[in-house]
Amino acid sequence: MVARALSFGAVAEAYERFRPGYPVELLDLVMAYAGGPIRTALEIGAGTGKATRLFAQAGIAVTASEPDAAMLAELRKHPQANVTTVQAAFEDLPLDSSYELVYSAAALHWTKPEGRWDRMAALVQPGGVFASFGVPIQLADPALQEAARAARAPYLEDDGVPSPDGTPADRPMQWPGTELQQSEWFSDVRQAVIERRLTMSAHDYIGQLSTVSAYVMLQPADRDQVFRQILQVLPETVELNAEVHVHLARRRP
Repeated sequence: MVARALSFGAVAEAYERFRPGYPVELLDLVMAYAGGPIRTALEIGAGTGKATRLFAQAGIAVTASEPDAAMLAELRKHPQANVTTVQAAFEDLPLDSSYELVYSAAALHWTKPEGRWDRMAALVQPGGVFASFGVPIQLADPALQEAARAARAPYLEDDGVPSPDGTPADRPMQWPGTELQQSEWFSDVRQAVIERRLTMSAHDYIGQLSTVSAYVMLQPADRDQVFRQILQVLPETVELNAEVHVHLARRRP
């Protein structure tokens, strides 16, 4: 998991090009939950800035932290006056500042579980908001999804990331909501899904897969072969289920 967490720098440019951004509905959801203006935010694992730009465009002063220098370099190609970048892992962030909002976009599962919520509580102001969200992209057509799975099977059994706390997929509350509900520091835990469908070329879909850690970790020859085999079973254009999974919680006073 540590190696996978640090693998994205090798595909930073592809990550920026092929990963979809986040919809304005996500910003609306977080702001409505906050119930008032948000002026300061800390982003954990900012990557190339997909979520950074969404929150910064709302006038929020964002401190975007990211441990990988190559990913951070991509983020810095799109400078914004109210964004400050910091090269640091979550575990290395100083605890001398706190924020009205702390959020993580598809990166929280890479943080270490030991002391995760104690550290998070130190970064979120009392009464402030924590948000975690991600987009587990899947082919919308079940038949295509199965064909792609069969194509990758000789090299890769599963291309997802397992639930960090082992929560089964059929449980009403998913991780990190499960851990937030057990934390003494957070309350009013909510889970939401923002429905979204995207259409892209099969080649762009392969480009998106090239930024997924499970594929990045393959040997180059195996990775190329997997992508060729998946491409062979896809039509020229594919529809994707790109719904956004969101968890929200409030820092107890």
